[in-house]
Amino acid sequence: MASSQNTERLDTIMQAAPVIPVLIVEDPAKAVPMARALVRGGLPAIEITLRTPKALEAIRAVAAEVEGAFVGAGTVLDAAQYQAAVEAGATFVVSPGATDKLLAAASGHDVPLLPGSSTASEVMKLLEAGYSRLKLFPAEAVGGANLLKSLASPLPAARFCPTGGITEKTAPTYLGLPNVVCVGGSWIAGPDAIAAEDWDGIEARARQAARLSA
Repeated sequence: MASSQNTERLDTIMQAAPVIPVLIVEDPAKAVPMARALVRGGLPAIEITLRTPKALEAIRAVAAEVEGAFVGAGTVLDAAQYQAAVEAGATFVVSPGATDKLLAAASGHDVPLLPGSSTASEVMKLLEAGYSRLKLFPAEAVGGANLLKSLASPLPAARFCPTGGITEKTAPTYLGLPNVVCVGGSWIAGPDAIAAEDWDGIEARARQAARLSA
């Protein structure tokens, strides 16, 4: 089964920095200064989740106005959302899981999918479908670093961006694993910081996150 996952393109995005900020944006007007602060801080890959009514507007604004940003659409659940994310200018798509219908939708787009997985069986199914770059979600709840350690030997082809419950303190443990490329984190630009337009604080936290390592 062929997949639309462009591994080279995803590697460019996932290797751009050790952390991909996972963002909930209520006001599209704040998306551009937020994204610019993140890029200035060294985090060019940005995931804006489709959890708010105007998330697609935020993605569209960042794609059009923020030089150097790789803006992705997160929490994409179906074909319609995938199409809308692509039309908004998303350069990658992220899902908390992976259904047959979602994989079929992804096969019709050049914009790559980073699908979610949380078990060995799900990872095996995605590898069979041609997906070797995966999201582990919800990372902390399903076993976190210990689960990834257990998956590394029997499933060496899989490379992960674990997301869900990861903090600045726990991120280095994940980043030290051979099958982890980067982590997703919400601590850098939480909803309160975005609402308060704390661009300096977001940039400072981005700089700290960009220096994280094992």
